[in-house]
Amino acid sequence: MATVHSATYQLLRKQGITKVFGNPGSNELPFLKNFPEDFQYILGLHEGVVLGIADGYSLATGEPALINLHAAAGSGNAMGALTNSWYSHSPLVITAGQQARSLCGVESMLSNVDAPQLPRPLVKWSYEPSYPGDVPRAMSQAIHTACQPAKGPVYLSIPHDDWHQEIDEDALLLADREVASASMPSDAQMQRLAERVNNAISPVIVLGPDVDAYRANNLAVELAEKLSAPVWVAPSASRCPFPTRHHCFRGVLPAAIAGISAKLDGHDLILVVGAPVFRYHQHAPGRYLPEGASLIHLTCDQQEAARAPMGDAIVGDIHGLMSSLVNLTRQTQRPAPAALPIPEPVAESAEGPIAPEALFDELNALAPDDAIFVKESTSTVTAFWQRVEMRQPGSYFFPAAGGLGFGLPAAVGVQIACPDRQVVAVIGDGSANYAITALWTAAQYEIPVIFIILKNGTYGALRWFSRILEAEDSPGLDVPGLDFCSIARGYGVDAVETKTRAEFKAAFNDALKAKRPVLIEVPTTTIEP
Repeated sequence: MATVHSATYQLLRKQGITKVFGNPGSNELPFLKNFPEDFQYILGLHEGVVLGIADGYSLATGEPALINLHAAAGSGNAMGALTNSWYSHSPLVITAGQQARSLCGVESMLSNVDAPQLPRPLVKWSYEPSYPGDVPRAMSQAIHTACQPAKGPVYLSIPHDDWHQEIDEDALLLADREVASASMPSDAQMQRLAERVNNAISPVIVLGPDVDAYRANNLAVELAEKLSAPVWVAPSASRCPFPTRHHCFRGVLPAAIAGISAKLDGHDLILVVGAPVFRYHQHAPGRYLPEGASLIHLTCDQQEAARAPMGDAIVGDIHGLMSSLVNLTRQTQRPAPAALPIPEPVAESAEGPIAPEALFDELNALAPDDAIFVKESTSTVTAFWQRVEMRQPGSYFFPAAGGLGFGLPAAVGVQIACPDRQVVAVIGDGSANYAITALWTAAQYEIPVIFIILKNGTYGALRWFSRILEAEDSPGLDVPGLDFCSIARGYGVDAVETKTRAEFKAAFNDALKAKRPVLIEVPTTTIEP
């Protein structure tokens, strides 16, 4: 007879989920007992790192990732990373071991009190089965809920004494279920949308991360070329939805109301695709829209559509919406936008520290054309987008909610998902410390990420904000005395410090050939975001 354990693993297998990202405690051991040979367990040394690795894997594949955390404490450790997953629409299936059912009521050690409430509001659905027989069905619901648009994380708390319980054979029917989404606007709605786009005098396109997630990048290029429209990337960009050297590309919008309105001034129609309207950060009040402009919002997320403070919205499949709109859009006779000038190369210098702009020039020249950049150096965002060309879908990942600790583990997860593309993690020295144990996982599983640590001894983005907020005398803005090469070697990762551009070029070229994780520490100057 089937057990909860065997039925659940059969369900996971049929759904193509054969990797488990975890950090186990006693409550999780009954689930991991007799671990199937066709599954792989990927261990992280901290739950935030575990979730970050799984997040990177899920972002790169577009598929659900299964995470196994330890009760309330482990779930709490992962909550910081979960903020990024929620805003990046990552379909994560997070499971947490619960104490034995008979011990939960007395709140014995390792009981997860009111477990479904713990991860909210950062999950789409949260549940603890009311009896053992409901565990496989709940797991099935978790997987399908995570994967339905808008995708997002879910949470399932499972008492550890449920796994060995026998279960009715009907539970095996769950393994063969499919749940598909088929949401598209009506022909009349698409015709009205196309009419507004075709009749616009000066349209502008703003693209967000879901364009890249739905692999609609080429459709975005086709639409921009038909309209001869400038293309901006939505503020707080967590992915790259458009080739950065295309003549229509204009850069990333500032994350401020007044700044966005100023950049989009002069356009009568603003078409926003696959992004919230908008993810603001800096408090700079102003008009939401420029004078005379209207806005159309295409999104996969009904919550994003509902909470937007302006514009009309259509909720649906981003790839389907874009494909239909491209087919209905007429070729304009407007002149095409002129390409942005490529920034002048930074002059060679024999002295350190290296300017981040110079480092990015080298990266652009040396990295493979299909390299994937996982970025978590917030003070160098603008310089990176200006100087590093990103050509292909799935080439860039950044923490969607700004929660630090994303970069190192996400790079590991992305590299697991994309073994045929080189992952380059560009991480600030302040950010790196939030998830430094990800290096151990990279070493143990021989995951060949190239980690580049930009070491300027300070929280660069905070330095910038301290000037804006007139709080430059705030304590805690500097992080001196860090030796990342020693730390990396302690975790089993080869590491080298490079103090000149020539040394960096040599080290990076060696890392490309290494086929194992390598960390390059680069002392850099401090620049503004």
